[in-house]
Amino acid sequence: MNERQNTFVCTFNPKSPRISKFDIHEWIYKQLHVPKNAVNMVQVDGPLSQVYIKFAEIQCLQKLLHSTNGKSEYKHDNGEISQVEITMAVMGSKRVRIAKLPPEISEGTVR
Repeated sequence: MNERQNTFVCTFNPKSPRISKFDIHEWIYKQLHVPKNAVNMVQVDGPLSQVYIKFAEIQCLQKLLHSTNGKSEYKHDNGEISQVEITMAVMGSKRVRIAKLPPEISEGTVR
């Protein structure tokens, strides 16, 4: 598997209350102390309770991973505290279905 470039993933406890996208953005800047100009993209994967954060430069990513030791917390509005795991993001693989694809086309061609 390949790594995503300059990207890490924050995995929230799936049993914790739902967090709004606005609150996630606020958490990134206030709790993780990430400067706004350091982030290129934020992607939320709700069903997996994950947030992908892509940095403009690798130095910011390394500094954050070093300062958090791969763990952080999120405090919900109701006072509940959820543990958050922070790791480097990898590409992984997905299984997709393609409708009306002729059987002559090999799997290698599709890849």
